[in-house]
Amino acid sequence: MTNHNNDNLEEYYRHRAPEYEEIYYRKDAICQAELKIAADFLVRFVEGKTVLELACGTGYWTEIMSRSALSITASDMAPEMLTEARKKDYNCSVSFVDADMFEHSFGENCFDVVVLGFWFSHQPRQTYPALFDVIEKPLKRDGRIWMIDNNPSAERSPVLSKTDEHGNNYRQRNVSNGESYMILKNYFERTDLEAIFGSRFTIESLVHQQYYWSAVLSMKR
Repeated sequence: MTNHNNDNLEEYYRHRAPEYEEIYYRKDAICQAELKIAADFLVRFVEGKTVLELACGTGYWTEIMSRSALSITASDMAPEMLTEARKKDYNCSVSFVDADMFEHSFGENCFDVVVLGFWFSHQPRQTYPALFDVIEKPLKRDGRIWMIDNNPSAERSPVLSKTDEHGNNYRQRNVSNGESYMILKNYFERTDLEAIFGSRFTIESLVHQQYYWSAVLSMKR
């Protein structure tokens, strides 16, 4: 087993791409019910909208949104993830962008919805303002944000490995090729999310369940 003692998320997800969607098909009734609730909501939420999806991964949520969205621009920094995403069939126009969201310009005030799935838990706490800038810039003034991420119950091995000076938690993850990675992975209580998001956005809804949490945010006016 090769051990990569760092938080190189791009390398981790590039190796994990072919097996990533296994997380969505676990035989757990509560897990599946929560995912269905999120998917059903998302289809209604993006209906007729132009969507920018950051960290789109294998396109799991992209395909769900395509059932009702007007168009989707889906971005990810891992080419292997986008390779998996391009294999899916979509019901609206979908454009894929191979880019780091912090280095690529997606325009200004041009999307109705910005979606960020399963990334916020990887974002260093000390860099939240930079992430929020990335999300806000391409969003129309009356646009909205949807985020989803997991809680410890959804993880197979959520054992904490270390914590840095900013309060970020690091956990070991293994992939099927035998390699091991130490990645940044934070979990949040409802009150944590209310404090973090409320300082920058209007929280329109916040669902915090056993396996997953999701939030609808809009810019403060």
